[in-house]
Amino acid sequence: MGTTGRRPGAYVCGIDAAMDLIGGKWKVLILWALNERPCRFGELRRELPGVTEKVLASHLREMEADGLVHREAYDEVPPRVEYSLTPRGVSLNAALEPLGAWGRANILGVPSAPGSPAPGQMREDDDVPLVTGAA
Repeated sequence: MGTTGRRPGAYVCGIDAAMDLIGGKWKVLILWALNERPCRFGELRRELPGVTEKVLASHLREMEADGLVHREAYDEVPPRVEYSLTPRGVSLNAALEPLGAWGRANILGVPSAPGSPAPGQMREDDDVPLVTGAA
């Protein structure tokens, strides 16, 4: 999917563009919840205590328009709608994984996986660009 209808030409960098899609408290949490499995609206609401129906519905519509979330309406009685991540939403979640790892290590104090370097440390085989002129 190409560009969305958001702030065309106004982005300073890629992070600015990405943050425009996931800005606010709830959108990254919606991405996280849908990464586990497809959910109905009520399930999402229970997964995200504190979100109002109005905000959740609004965010889901925006995320669907941005190509992050797929809305599947089933022709059943009573009506059933499920939300899931699109490939674009899955790739955004993958991009957010390092940020989640940073938050766990540096804010929540959760130790990293065995064999992983401590925050701010590198392993011998890490690919790090050479900084010239540094003394």
